[in-house]
Amino acid sequence: MALAPPAAIAQPPGIEPAPLLLPWDLQLTPAQFERVCQVNPEAVLELTAEGHLIVMTPTGGETSSRNGQLLFQLQVFCKRHKGWRLFDSSGGFRLPDGSVLSPDAALVLEDRWQTLSPEQRRSFPPLCPDLVVELVSPSDEGPRGITALRRKMEQYQANGACLGWLLLPQERAVEIWRVGQQGMAERLDNASRVDGSELAEGLGLDLEEIWAV
Repeated sequence: MALAPPAAIAQPPGIEPAPLLLPWDLQLTPAQFERVCQVNPEAVLELTAEGHLIVMTPTGGETSSRNGQLLFQLQVFCKRHKGWRLFDSSGGFRLPDGSVLSPDAALVLEDRWQTLSPEQRRSFPPLCPDLVVELVSPSDEGPRGITALRRKMEQYQANGACLGWLLLPQERAVEIWRVGQQGMAERLDNASRVDGSELAEGLGLDLEEIWAV
């Protein structure tokens, strides 16, 4: 979630912002993390349940384009089936375990969203999305790599996500993570479509459109 820096600490015109330098063992509360994000609006950050920062690197062109196709398909679903709200990768969610994570795409039931106060909606919403989708970046062993993303899927699952899809374009595969289970529930190899009717009628992804990028 990109938040504008307070006016009192905004950088003067013509002066480049200083790089984000923080101690490796720094531990932050979610409130402190939000303040760090406010004064580092260009940084893409997440927070672990233990209070440690995760610094995300920008994606490559292929992954960014695939994510655009992913969001487009989910947006079409939301327009056709009312009652859902779509979030992109810039939105952070404050999970019950205290972490703040940003899925590549997420769906939240509109009824759940409406229970939040205006202040909660402007900040990191204190809930776990109903659907989370993560997209593996090719040859990335960092925060966007498959090992790190599997850990995130486990975390979403433990925090109450009803359904999770981990997309692996290089393998043309999708891993499915379901609420109430521990770890990956199912893997579809050479998949052309993933169906989410267990969560909502009409929900699914045409994976061929995503793989083709």
